Amino acid sequence: MKTVLVVDDSQIMRNIIKNMVLTLKMPCQFVEAANGEDALRQMQAKEIDLVFLDWNMPKVSGIEFLKMVRSIDKYKTLPIIMVTSEAARYSVIEALKNGATDYITKPVDQWTFQEKIAKLGI
Repeated sequence: MKTVLVVDDSQIMRNIIKNMVLTLKMPCQFVEAANGEDALRQMQAKEIDLVFLDWNMPKVSGIEFLKMVRSIDKYKTLPIIMVTSEAARYSVIEALKNGATDYITKPVDQWTFQEKIAKLGI
């Protein structure tokens, strides 16, 4: 069973992402974090297989979290999908350049979400 980490400061958004994953019938358990700092703690405590990551969060932002995680050898290939309202082209480029596996802009539609997950092959 996969462990999916959902990182977003909005509980509503975390629930939306979890529900979208559940509709894909992917056997998994969820771990949640409200910011990058919490997310780092969760990753130290559990083996994570997939991360959905918001950009704009208090304490440690999504992009800061991404940079930190990618600097750790163990997480170089961990699938991390940014799910954010940051839709500007330069934001997408910055996230991908810093190691994001993929990028989804909010509001998230089920079709796009499903397509991005299918590309991961998990």
